[in-house]
Amino acid sequence: MTSLPVVSGVDSPGTADGPRLNAGLPRHVTSHMSGGRDLWSDPMVEAPDDPEAAVWDCLQEVLDPEIPISLVELGLVYGVSFDEGEATIRLTFTATACPCMEFIREDITDRLEQESWVRGVRIEEVWDPPWTTDRISDEGRRKLRELGVGA
Repeated sequence: MTSLPVVSGVDSPGTADGPRLNAGLPRHVTSHMSGGRDLWSDPMVEAPDDPEAAVWDCLQEVLDPEIPISLVELGLVYGVSFDEGEATIRLTFTATACPCMEFIREDITDRLEQESWVRGVRIEEVWDPPWTTDRISDEGRRKLRELGVGA
């Protein structure tokens, strides 16, 4: 994958406490390694009429930890179901040795569990069919192009 462009003066590469979340990102990118947490919407006031669609909407806010594109736009979410308060997410990764697997699982769980109508989150890892760049949505491709990444 092509490296993200670096804009000088965006963020320092780190501090004594560790690396900055947005180090080296283009100026217009406001959320990155946080899984998009700073952009997540507030929890819904009431349970939705269509909880499965609402889960998809929530997942649209969870960003890949390495690039600021949603997991849904990257085609990593293979399916969603919702039954009696439990959201089940069928999820894959770009590679079996993806270094961000745990971050992604935590971000999905954290985003969904902030909703009062979600009592639990179950993540099923799916490896068949394997993920390819063909699964990236048109919107995901547009965002990647803006970052200078071809897919």
